Amino acid sequence: MNNTSLTNDPRLLRLSPEDNIRVALQELTPGQRVWVDGQWVQVLDRIPTGHKLAIQAIAPGEKVIKYGCPIGSATQPIQPGQHVHTHNLRSDYLPS
Repeated sequence: MNNTSLTNDPRLLRLSPEDNIRVALQELTPGQRVWVDGQWVQVLDRIPTGHKLAIQAIAPGEKVIKYGCPIGSATQPIQPGQHVHTHNLRSDYLPS
């Protein structure tokens, strides 16, 4: 089987086509690889169940998109495969 015939990793939930994150449906550990939108992404951090995994680079100040809507801004560079949470995301809705 070639990589182009692979489907997206079932351990990740895609909420909207515009999202630059995916939601982990089970804990992911550093070193694992996930297939997302036609490419491999290496998991760089522990991603707890229900937490966000970056699937593309997100620059400081750039919006994190979930459900097709901005939920906050990156406070530092976020690489594909990194955990996206309060340590690198400022909420657009809650003081943080």
